[in-house]
Amino acid sequence: MQLFDWIVLIVTLLFIVVYGSWKTKGSKSVEDFILGNNETPWYTVGLSVMATQASAITFLSTPGQAYHDGMGFVQFYFGLPIAMIVICVTFIPMYHKAKVYTAYEFLEKRFDVKTRSLAAILFLVQRGLGTGLTIYAPAIILSALLGWNLTFMNIIIGLLVIVYTFSGGTKAVNVTQKQQMFVIMSGMFITFFLILHYLPQDMTISSAMHIAGANDKMNIVDFSFDPEEKYTIWSGITGGFFLALAYFGTDQSQVGRYLSGKSVKESQMGLIMNGLLKVPMQFFILLTGVMVFVFFQFNPVPLNFNPNNKIVIEKSAYKEEYHALETKLEKLSEDKKVINLLYIEQLNLDYDNPILRKELVALSNKEKDLRDRAKEIISKADSNSETNDKDYVFFHFILHYLPKGLIGLLLAVILSAAMSSTASGLNALASTTAIDIYKRNLKTEKSDKHYLNATKFFTLFWGIIAILFACVGTLFENLIQLVNIIGSIFYGTVLGIFLVGFYLRRVQAKAMFYSAIVSQLTIFVIYYFMIYIYPSGQEKLGYLWLNFIGAMLTILLSLFVQIAFFRKKMSTLEP
Repeated sequence: MQLFDWIVLIVTLLFIVVYGSWKTKGSKSVEDFILGNNETPWYTVGLSVMATQASAITFLSTPGQAYHDGMGFVQFYFGLPIAMIVICVTFIPMYHKAKVYTAYEFLEKRFDVKTRSLAAILFLVQRGLGTGLTIYAPAIILSALLGWNLTFMNIIIGLLVIVYTFSGGTKAVNVTQKQQMFVIMSGMFITFFLILHYLPQDMTISSAMHIAGANDKMNIVDFSFDPEEKYTIWSGITGGFFLALAYFGTDQSQVGRYLSGKSVKESQMGLIMNGLLKVPMQFFILLTGVMVFVFFQFNPVPLNFNPNNKIVIEKSAYKEEYHALETKLEKLSEDKKVINLLYIEQLNLDYDNPILRKELVALSNKEKDLRDRAKEIISKADSNSETNDKDYVFFHFILHYLPKGLIGLLLAVILSAAMSSTASGLNALASTTAIDIYKRNLKTEKSDKHYLNATKFFTLFWGIIAILFACVGTLFENLIQLVNIIGSIFYGTVLGIFLVGFYLRRVQAKAMFYSAIVSQLTIFVIYYFMIYIYPSGQEKLGYLWLNFIGAMLTILLSLFVQIAFFRKKMSTLEP
């Protein structure tokens, strides 16, 4: 980090915070603070929805995911465009017709206060964890790579978000997310084209793709029916569809974005914009990770991208053994560079040499073996070390290979993404707590000013909770997977409640409430026995299926219980 990088980083972040606070200061009512007085145009709705989902985890973990596992993760998003259509046709008109502040307010009008409270509490639990994670994810990476104190990083990111979210509510979130999306996408495009520029001079994009393909990085679609596979076209279209339907249709952090739209049509146009752009955006981010992989076929690469593990090794008795592996990797990297250059020459002559291609695969397998052995050594040196380094790959490239100024810009990208998703989360948590829990359970009527202050207080409250959670969090196998796993555990049940509310008018409150509880408990059991207890990659069920199972289980149980209640009632009426 040079002085110019610090200037770019600080100026970018301060502009977003100050601009958001100044532009939206002085909310005079709850409607203004939560719904932004329904003044948000469609393009701001669309950008805000995209920025809410595009957390720092997206820009840290996704390229690393592609570096290690290839483009297959994009299948996770295949169900999203379909979900956007369903939400536009059903969810948005229903919410606007009911004139609600939060999605869960609709459930009381359809069912009862118990069902509303249950859905709101499930949301608060999973979004509270998720919001803490959106702070923790960039903080732990930045602290490891830059040598900054982790707790200090958590507090700084959290406080920056609290300032403008507390000040302007939904308006501040929407306004700042436009600037954040501009910073984010500008940084990613610049980085992508710089990677292409850094590749060998006679190398084309086509030959780069061939090298990636030879290493199984370009397998975009998997038609396998194996439920143990995390990402297939079937899990993407079904599990991904239900996850997107639940996230965008029932999660207040997203619902709040389009409830602030000027009209039903403006909200719908904003979501359609997201549906059209989200898959290409994720494809581009994954492709950036694949290009980083290609770049490291010609440049020095560490044995493990997590710098903390290098420190652990240097202080252990396994230092020499680890250094021996590093020497082997250096020799292997030189061999890979030579073979790749020969492969490019053959490709430029329109000949995909099968012998060289086979040699590339063999060298990649040897490198993977060296990395696995390195992880074993790291674990022996310190059993608490996080050996998985997917989340550090892209940041390693940023710090070691980008020119002055761009490092600061990319840091601003990551922090902006963290701030955008965290701000939406805090705004949604505060709105849900104030409207669905606090206001609904007050025995006496209070003024609008009172509820405005209460919502601001809960913004501060959840901000502190998120910072505290971030400070005590632990790194998972891959951060972007952890966020989606947390969502998948809870979203299915909540989505099932809403789908019954929208489409199955004969199911009543009592049947819905008990079915939702049983469904959620069942999902906990399924997750524990089929996913949690197994090592990564050996799970008996891909976590995306939890969304589908939870939603369908809630729907079917509610129908079954409603029929049982109806029969019992009829039997008591018989003479």
